[in-house]
Amino acid sequence: MTLTAVHTQSPTRTPTRRRYLVCPPRFFTVRYSINPWMHPEVPTDGERALRQWQVLVATYRRLGHVVEEIEPHPDLPDMVFAANAAVIFGGRVYGARFRFPQRVPEAALYRERLRELGFTDVTEPHFVNEGEGDFLVVGSRFVLAGYGMRTDPRAHAEAEAVLGLPVISLELVDPRYYHLDTALAVLDETTIAYYPPAFSSAGRRILAELFPDALVVDDADAAVLGLNAVSDGYHVVLPVQAHHFAAQLADRGFQPVPVDVSEFRKAGGGPKCATLELRV
Repeated sequence: MTLTAVHTQSPTRTPTRRRYLVCPPRFFTVRYSINPWMHPEVPTDGERALRQWQVLVATYRRLGHVVEEIEPHPDLPDMVFAANAAVIFGGRVYGARFRFPQRVPEAALYRERLRELGFTDVTEPHFVNEGEGDFLVVGSRFVLAGYGMRTDPRAHAEAEAVLGLPVISLELVDPRYYHLDTALAVLDETTIAYYPPAFSSAGRRILAELFPDALVVDDADAAVLGLNAVSDGYHVVLPVQAHHFAAQLADRGFQPVPVDVSEFRKAGGGPKCATLELRV
């Protein structure tokens, strides 16, 4: 596709009502290590994780969004990270195929729940991909897609065929930012924020061409997974520790909504990891 640069002309932002799928973290813990954030020897506090998750969900509802839930499974401690289960656009569901065996059973449970929620066009993929972890929908324009850590690049063409949107591939090169949603946040149809060192030189060139006015996040905010954020076009729910990023958002006319989800950072997650958007 031809890359077209978009320049933000005005700080005026408009929120849109969203519908999200989330999973209560009743069984959340770090039992294994499949990314650099996970250290099973470091204790997790299940009660604290549940309280933080409840605040996150209450925040979405306070902002006017619809929140659906899926029942967690006791053998799947990472099931709380709902974003990894699929990517959805126009009511079409491109499901996940997880890379690590510890998470493989999540995919079928999420597909079943999505069908219960009224999604009838559900594709079980051929290629490894981890849903919105590596596929970020930019309005109705295109999908930014990560590869290099988790998602097989062949899944990009498969997702493009299912979703009916162009998919733009971006290589991830830093293991700490193993999913695209840890290194880049879509703020609205024309605005993103990202952490350049997480991407290959080619990826950085693509992003600079597509989004010359992008917010560039610093090392400190990237390191607290500040980019693992959820935006409705105006409100941006982000980790409370990402102080400079919050200021950048406010300067651009967005409303930062900080939440503490630090317990989930022990598994490499944040607000976006815990949130799958249901786009009809």
